[in-house]
Amino acid sequence: MTPTDLVKFRNILKAKQAELTKTRGLESIAIERSADVLEDADYKTARELAIAGLSRESAVRRSVASALLRTQDGSFGKCVHCDGDISRRRLEAVPWTSMCIRCQEAADRGEESVLESLEPGFLDAA
Repeated sequence: MTPTDLVKFRNILKAKQAELTKTRGLESIAIERSADVLEDADYKTARELAIAGLSRESAVRRSVASALLRTQDGSFGKCVHCDGDISRRRLEAVPWTSMCIRCQEAADRGEESVLESLEPGFLDAA
């Protein structure tokens, strides 16, 4: 990866990090009650969706922070599992990714050989 590419990706990651710090949806998980059973179920469903969204956003936030650290230590663009290069197309699509597509697919399938060799913090960042 060229120094120009690294600066480009660092700027993209910083912009994503700034975007994520602006969004907060904690008010969407407020517990609302209703006498109507159907309306109460709607509130519960909306709250669960909001919690799932916040959880995904938190995972992306951690992944972006981890990717920014990798740009500083020189490991950005390298898979944390196999140490192979992550394709440029993958980095352009998901700059905060920590694994090449092959290792990511193996981790998504839950293959033990991949999962056991990864540090626990990286599984959350994927």
